[in-house]
Amino acid sequence: MKNSSLVTASAPDSTGPMPAYRERLSVPLRWWVQGVMFVATLWLALIVAMPAPWAWATIAAVLALMALAFVAYGSAHIEVGHDSHGGHLRAGRARIEAAHLGRAEALDPEAARRAAGAQADARAYLLLRPYLSRAVRVQISDPRDPTPYWLLATRHPESLAAALTQLRAGHAAD
Repeated sequence: MKNSSLVTASAPDSTGPMPAYRERLSVPLRWWVQGVMFVATLWLALIVAMPAPWAWATIAAVLALMALAFVAYGSAHIEVGHDSHGGHLRAGRARIEAAHLGRAEALDPEAARRAAGAQADARAYLLLRPYLSRAVRVQISDPRDPTPYWLLATRHPESLAAALTQLRAGHAAD
């Protein structure tokens, strides 16, 4: 399911400035298909083992829980925005001002795998999803912050890295 909402413009509107980049890390369509196939298999097992109303109620509950879990897990957003403080990066529940951002590097699948595994720093902030193989590593330049970098899974690493580089350049010019 490609629900990433890439926004490349930064024009103001009635609700405020648009983000320079926004992406929702929604779960892929194949997870939904596999989940529905699992629920159908479970229904086949239950419909012969218990009364039909109980089987249907159980399947409805399992389907609702699966949908809730997929929607919740896929609700994480990455946003690069401009605001009165010069801009920010928001990834999941975390937010950092542009003044504290360092270099942003787009990682291919192999580099992202190494960055999240063997080369990972335990102090880093990670927003990873197993269905996204590429990522962006964003260095943190705040000397008071113990987090050396953020590693963010994304479907569009080049676009995210470019938006972060543009944000840093715009902040440095101010």
